[in-house]
Amino acid sequence: PGGDVLSVDEGRWREAWDLKVFGYINMTRLYLDAMTTRGDGIIINVTGTAGENPDPNYVAGSAGNASLMAFTRAIGSTSIDSGVRVLAVNPGPVETDRITALLKTWAEAEFGDRERWRELTKKWPMGRAAKAEECADLVVFAASARASYISGVVLTIDGGLGARP
Repeated sequence: PGGDVLSVDEGRWREAWDLKVFGYINMTRLYLDAMTTRGDGIIINVTGTAGENPDPNYVAGSAGNASLMAFTRAIGSTSIDSGVRVLAVNPGPVETDRITALLKTWAEAEFGDRERWRELTKKWPMGRAAKAEECADLVVFAASARASYISGVVLTIDGGLGARP
């Protein structure tokens, strides 16, 4: 949920973490043992760059994403010894209905016109959000044999946005 630490009540915070953070943890717990026994497998967690670049007005999500990054690194650092790779793909802004709705809200606040939302993406790399297909391509690569030595890491796909001052 959106909001700062004082506006997100405990119930909303727990609901969000139950879905996202504990969802990933529980899925990992469900499958990791069987993968370890088999000696093969890959778990790819899709997180979000708010974990690397926290937003005080999205504090529950930022903290949740950071938690998932630490979880992924911790599990993936040793699971590889049993043939199981665990890593994360970490998208920045992605061209979806959700981001478009957010940008329209921000454009209304900044410009007084929801239809000027594309102006807000001009400062992003290539003047746009990532395409869902670009994120999917990274997941496919990460799951492939060509990425067989990758585990315990977070692969950020944001066009370099998070590295900008």
